[in-house]
Amino acid sequence: EGAALATGGSRRGIVVSTLAEGRFFAAGGFDDILYAFPVPEWRLPECSALAQQLQAFQLLVDSPRGLELLLQNPLPGGKRWLVWLKLDCGNGRAGIRPTDPEALALARSIAQGAPRAVTLVGVYAHCGNTYGCRDIPAVQAVARDTANAVLAFVTR
Repeated sequence: EGAALATGGSRRGIVVSTLAEGRFFAAGGFDDILYAFPVPEWRLPECSALAQQLQAFQLLVDSPRGLELLLQNPLPGGKRWLVWLKLDCGNGRAGIRPTDPEALALARSIAQGAPRAVTLVGVYAHCGNTYGCRDIPAVQAVARDTANAVLAFVTR
């Protein structure tokens, strides 16, 4: 009920951190789900099943290996993997640093490498480094730094 309220009843545009959550929401009629974790190889069959079931199942890529994994396992029926490039803007858990020279090369590889198999939807950053903040100004500073890092990367 909360997710339906959060999406204004559209049942679109939700983010999950586990595939169990993804399956739960898919069974509940949601058809636009982002799995906000760079897909590990052993989870690819589950991701493929959701991608085939939903109108839009999106996932994160943060390495050339992650992209290669998707290219080696295309979706059937003309469907494409819908991919967000995961940037690490200070969280230190997952993603590629936006200042890393390989980040821009990876973005270009996703966007231009195999458009019939993979579509670059955008860039994604999670401000998990706010968890240790003690007050609102500290959270705002992390959000500002993250937004600036993402915008600088996208501009490049």
